Amino acid sequence: MKYVVYLIITSAKNKTISYVGYTNNIEKRLKLHNSNKGAKFTKGKKWKLIYSRKYKSKIKAMQEEYKLKKNYKLRKLIKNKFLQYA
Repeated sequence: MKYVVYLIITSAKNKTISYVGYTNNIEKRLKLHNSNKGAKFTKGKKWKLIYSRKYKSKIKAMQEEYKLKKNYKLRKLIKNKFLQYA
């Protein structure tokens, strides 16, 4: 089974906020986030997928998700790159 680490963004109060997660079904997970059934942090907002990367194992995906969650500089770089071309 393939797992995906993803980064989604939304706008709130004139700033862009992001959320990092992992899943084995990215389409279903994004629908959950946007229908107020995803993670508590994501409720009530409309999210846009800006980054995803596939991994062969759940353990590797979880490790990479943790790294991306903690690496604020990389998250900001990904956000800025997306916003620059959007």
